[in-house]
Amino acid sequence: MVENFVLKELCRYPLGTFAEIIYRNARFHPDNEAFVMGSRRVTFADFNTRVNRLIHGLKAVGCQKGDVIAILSWNCIEYMEVWGAAMKAGFILAHLSPRLSEKELAALVKYAEAKVIFCGTELAEMAGNMVQCIQGLEHQYVFGPMGTDASYQHLLSGHSGDEIDVDLTAEDPVTIFFTSGTTGLPKGAVYSHRQKLENAMTKALGLGVQVNDRNLIALPMFHIGGDSHIWPFFIVGACNVIMEEIVFTPPSMLKTLEDEKITDVQIVATQLVALLGTPNIDRYNLSRLNRIWYAASPMPTEVLKRGMKMFGPIFMQGYGMSESGPNTTMLSKEAHNSSGDPSGPSVLTSCGRPCSGVQMRVVDLNGEDVPAGEIGELIVHSSHIMSGYWKQPDDTKKIIKDGWLYTGDLGFYDENAYIYIADRKKDMIITGGENVYPKEVEEILYQHPAIYETAVIGIPDPYWVERVHAMVVLNEGVQVSKKEIIDFCRARMSSFKAPKSLEFLYELPKSPQGKVLKRELRKMALKAEEQQA
Repeated sequence: MVENFVLKELCRYPLGTFAEIIYRNARFHPDNEAFVMGSRRVTFADFNTRVNRLIHGLKAVGCQKGDVIAILSWNCIEYMEVWGAAMKAGFILAHLSPRLSEKELAALVKYAEAKVIFCGTELAEMAGNMVQCIQGLEHQYVFGPMGTDASYQHLLSGHSGDEIDVDLTAEDPVTIFFTSGTTGLPKGAVYSHRQKLENAMTKALGLGVQVNDRNLIALPMFHIGGDSHIWPFFIVGACNVIMEEIVFTPPSMLKTLEDEKITDVQIVATQLVALLGTPNIDRYNLSRLNRIWYAASPMPTEVLKRGMKMFGPIFMQGYGMSESGPNTTMLSKEAHNSSGDPSGPSVLTSCGRPCSGVQMRVVDLNGEDVPAGEIGELIVHSSHIMSGYWKQPDDTKKIIKDGWLYTGDLGFYDENAYIYIADRKKDMIITGGENVYPKEVEEILYQHPAIYETAVIGIPDPYWVERVHAMVVLNEGVQVSKKEIIDFCRARMSSFKAPKSLEFLYELPKSPQGKVLKRELRKMALKAEEQQA
């Protein structure tokens, strides 16, 4: 009689790790689609086998538990396989943005002390240059067809898909996500297996994910926001569909939503604006779409209302950052569709309440709690905030104090514990001694029918010290004067908050995550001021 210890076999990998989830899915949902990209459809069993082959291949070239492996790629199935290898073998995956320059990337690779780099074919030359000049970076593997020894497929082909043996614990580090680096070199936020898994479970619980759901991955995997919306679906055995196009186009997304019968998608505010401007949007069958999650940047209330009118009562959102997990708050579908207290701020302007397992406070400059309605700094405590910054203990101590993560974001809360983001500390404008929060001004600007996109910054002024300056993109074919827009704002808010100057642009500079890059806008505005002077 052949012994078949199924339950014992399911205990192969430690609880609190994605290794256990990857293997469990391969046993419980072997034929279910794990990842889809175009014509490629990878089941959970296939994914587990390919991850094992990759691990055996990396071990054969000398990679060991605790080694950092870097990835420089746009979204693809291979990206998920490399992620899976880190999760099962104890490697630490460092995510690199293809938007960065070679010099910036080289600095991050050195900082992370990566031993291996994986890359897409279009990024192979840049990655190859780093292998040649960075000490300790020993191997490069390129996604694409089998060819040279540097081919990713060549690495997989010669190795077994058998399960691996590794001394793995839930507290071992598993990944490094780099911050945006608005000042100096980006820092690496480190997460353990347990932290990463608890973050996914928190979001899966809040979303109410089911095994038959299908999530569309449209944001970059190398960003923690895009990454965090993948794993809640993976852990329950649901499918993740990866957009093929690098550059977002509304028709392509709408067609994928229809063809793949997508139930969930994560977008940013700029993408919703573009979707709402798509001609003949009604011809797409989006009847399966159940949740539209928006995050990464503030959503103008007027845009959100238009989105709810177009797509229905299916919107949700959350707040977080590279250091917070990221999942910190959640604004449910029900909250989106409730009127709330008419005497207070609209709940639609809130980022929600703290997620299950998350505690939040609003504090003053001395770290003392402020009452409801008063603006202060948001601080977060949970079991899935980052372990710390990679090899930067002093910087870690500055942001995590007594277990509380100081976000640098200003906001307030109401009597029902809904949290409202005012702005980043560094983005607050002090004009004539008065505090102005750019988001408040942007909300008014978005009410103007001629405005497609806008961002508000503070720029130096000889009289006001700083003045409120608006950067505006108009709807196509529309003409309006600067004075008309400024007068529109002055009629709807205190005069000191309204823009004192305004500039028309063809587009706003954005990060790969769709965030408006206000540092670039400041450079543009200052350059324009110098030219005028």
